[in-house]
Amino acid sequence: MERGSGFSFMKYGTAASLAMVLLAYWFRPPGESRLDDRLDTVLSSLLRAESKVGINNARPRVAIGLGGCVDILVDGVRLLKKIGLPPTDQPLHHDYIENADQLAQSFAYFFVPGAAAERFVMNNTLFSQLVETSRELPGNRWSIGGNAPVMAGRMATEGCDVLLGGSFSPDFADVLSQHITVAGNVVDEPDIHLILEYPSGATWGQYTARRANRYIVHSDDHNPYLASLEDFEDKLQDFHPDLLVMGGLQMMDSFPFQQGERENLLSRLGNLLSSSSPRTGVHFEMASFVDEGLMGDLLRLVLPHADSLGMNEQELPNLLSLLRGSNVTVLSDPNPRVATVLDQMRELYRLVNQRYRHANEDSGVDANAASAKGRLLSRLHVHTLAFQAMIVTRGSQWKNTMSAVAKASLTANRHVCGSPDIDPSKARLIMDESFSVSRQEGSQRIPLEETRPVSCWDEDDYEICVAPNLVCTDVYQTAGGGDNISAAGLVLQI
Repeated sequence: MERGSGFSFMKYGTAASLAMVLLAYWFRPPGESRLDDRLDTVLSSLLRAESKVGINNARPRVAIGLGGCVDILVDGVRLLKKIGLPPTDQPLHHDYIENADQLAQSFAYFFVPGAAAERFVMNNTLFSQLVETSRELPGNRWSIGGNAPVMAGRMATEGCDVLLGGSFSPDFADVLSQHITVAGNVVDEPDIHLILEYPSGATWGQYTARRANRYIVHSDDHNPYLASLEDFEDKLQDFHPDLLVMGGLQMMDSFPFQQGERENLLSRLGNLLSSSSPRTGVHFEMASFVDEGLMGDLLRLVLPHADSLGMNEQELPNLLSLLRGSNVTVLSDPNPRVATVLDQMRELYRLVNQRYRHANEDSGVDANAASAKGRLLSRLHVHTLAFQAMIVTRGSQWKNTMSAVAKASLTANRHVCGSPDIDPSKARLIMDESFSVSRQEGSQRIPLEETRPVSCWDEDDYEICVAPNLVCTDVYQTAGGGDNISAAGLVLQI
């Protein structure tokens, strides 16, 4: 996690990236293709779009919860080989992991399409074996993990003062940025998450990964119980945030709670969110959920109090399926077209706001009145491997949408490549040269203009912006990518 002031980081990181573009241009071999020229132009244009908006002298105040962990990042295939787990001949989805066979089946299921996944391991013996083997594996890396700490680190780096809700060990708190204040219990042993990463083209027996990604396993003791919620709520009273961000609730997924225990915890969280000032934006970060009971509780108790949502290409159709009244969607296209994602975003935006209006009307309350319960969704950000897409309600508090989408795109490369400076020789564009705004017949096609790569237009009561990603070809890490991208996009819109 980055430390210190984010303003100087961005200033010099942007300048260095521009310098790399110029160097790549002047020292390019004569035979380089037009694709490289196109990428260089897109990069310099995105950097200009990002730099159009800066953070004022007053640092925005952001409260982020809940939870955190220590991540151990390892080569996923190497770890499975080290524990003697052979490739399965039957890739299968499992809601949670009870034994080594299920681990092999679940890993293979997501490994081939290169889809991100996260699963709870109920078998303590198996999880301990994985942790101990990971500690001994050459090339392992340790880092601060969890949605909330990762987003907090990015926002502190980008110039925010952050209140972070989580239960951490003293060593954990010592490595956080000076602009992060922790609210939560001190624990001797933090929760550990194993990040089984793999590059595009990695092989495991007869299986080959079509894109780089990660498979996460955990067996948490603290995070499922929202252990820091009470202290976070207390400190929130005097913090007066400009933005309240909530994530990490996938740690409750498939966890063996007592009857009614999970619902009580989420009710308390919902009460906290509902008590926040109308002037404070509330963002909920989606994750890999498979427990339909948990998803139902989230839809009923938590999401109605958020006016901003962030998610990836797997989480979008999953949430949309539940809003339609269907089942959880375990695996979706890991490389969707722009038109498909935009259609799904429009429908999600419509259904969420429809639920808000119906809920208030059923209670005899005017949905537009100050006494209405919950919030209208006014911001929706979806990040995919190829592009960023955002819907923002016109006239809402969310500003600088074009620059925010550009920043999210650049942050994707910076995080995955592990460098604040973007090297064009380690990036590629995989978004089409033009895209349709919808799958409906006769829909407008928008070309990707190298000098203006962020495309924005108005529809209904909202604005849509789409930007291509400079996909990193020299992957350092994929875990935490979505959290960094979402946090970076939010910073410019507070």
